[in-house]
Amino acid sequence: MTINWQEEINNRKDDLMKDLFTLLSVNSVRDDSKATADAPVGPGPKEALEVFLKIADRDGFTTKNVDNLAGHAEYGEGDETLGVLAHVDVVPVDDKWDTDPFKPEVRDERIYARGASDDKGPLMAAYYGLKVIKELGLPVAKRVRFIIGTDEESEWKGVTRYFEVEDKPDFGFSPDADFPIINGEKGMYSAKLIFDNRSEKLVSFEGGLRENMVPGEAHAVVTGIKADADQIIADFQAANPDITIITSQDNDEYTITVEGKAVHAMNPSVGFNAATFLAKLLLQLDDDLAKDDILRFLGELVHEDFYGERLGIAHEDEIMGTVTVNPGLVGEEDGKLYTVLNIRVPRGKEYSEIDATFAEHGETYHYTFVDGTKTNKKPHYVPADDPLVQTLLAVYERQTGEKGHERSIGGGTYGRLLERGVAYGALFPDSIDTMHQANEFLAVRDLLRSAAIYAEAIYELIKPEEAK
Repeated sequence: MTINWQEEINNRKDDLMKDLFTLLSVNSVRDDSKATADAPVGPGPKEALEVFLKIADRDGFTTKNVDNLAGHAEYGEGDETLGVLAHVDVVPVDDKWDTDPFKPEVRDERIYARGASDDKGPLMAAYYGLKVIKELGLPVAKRVRFIIGTDEESEWKGVTRYFEVEDKPDFGFSPDADFPIINGEKGMYSAKLIFDNRSEKLVSFEGGLRENMVPGEAHAVVTGIKADADQIIADFQAANPDITIITSQDNDEYTITVEGKAVHAMNPSVGFNAATFLAKLLLQLDDDLAKDDILRFLGELVHEDFYGERLGIAHEDEIMGTVTVNPGLVGEEDGKLYTVLNIRVPRGKEYSEIDATFAEHGETYHYTFVDGTKTNKKPHYVPADDPLVQTLLAVYERQTGEKGHERSIGGGTYGRLLERGVAYGALFPDSIDTMHQANEFLAVRDLLRSAAIYAEAIYELIKPEEAK
């Protein structure tokens, strides 16, 4: 039997769009300030999980909710299990959106909403791929477990708890990246640096929403600075047209805001880090500020040091590429300023080496170094000749007519949770990537194309031998 997968998906377009819009309408940013025993990462992620499981219940799948942290929808039977791992949480939003990020709308054949491309759109595309298989009554020889997490953008508490009580699938993919496939993911390393000393003229300094985002905005209040501060700021603005500087003055205090460009931390060079630009500017405003440790660290050592060269941790792997560095957060706790660096690490660079480098810099910049031992993740790679990789690439090639190839990224997906796990779509090589950015969108065409690919891919991985 020949199945026109794209036609099957197109026939369900209205239902797919309706279910996706329902999920996108939930503000599922993790919010620890509202966390409860019943909503461990806040009410939004819990609600989004419940919305998805309700959809799956409606469609006749077997579902399970694990402590409102994760859940699954299951179909089929067999000795092996294919896992499809996705997430319903999203990164925070800023005020740069042209639309309400939690009121999805279609403009110019693009779905605009937070989570449209990361990861609610791909999640629903893959779900409808499985839904087609179920509704067509196709024979299957393996189970499919659609696993949903609620805090992929932070600590992965959801899937960690899930796999404490549920078995891991034998193999699988995460619809949370790019086609044709992502079979290599860099490691993820976090470093929190708490600075001991602080200039009395630096009243406050903050920037960034999450460590895995390049800060799109940063703010500082300074006092007692040079009389020609306005000219220094004007000159800095002229020299750096990709950022916007906004200032106000109240007696002796200057409030300075830098607006940059927020992007995903896995590729910091395509953004403009408002926090490091602001630090670099502040170093020029006063001799006392020029000696401040956090400003020197951010404005001199790591400003636009995207590949860790000045930091002293540069490394490149022939498959996975280079180390990347993103100073993602700047803030204050207990009267001390801190920054959190999000570092993506390819194979061949030991974390102990990075630890030693940060310890060494601490002697110069006078900070306490706290590494991310609990959240750090090692590099992950599934060989290109693995049958999983080969099957997924073959489906991509059949449906697109384009040659498939292996690829590694700096992002981290749930695919790395499985020894034989990869990321697979939903962005195409010609898609515009707006993950973690204002005005995030997913093209309707990409949603439908990816759903058809997922349908065929899932079936190829679970159908019985006699159907091959």
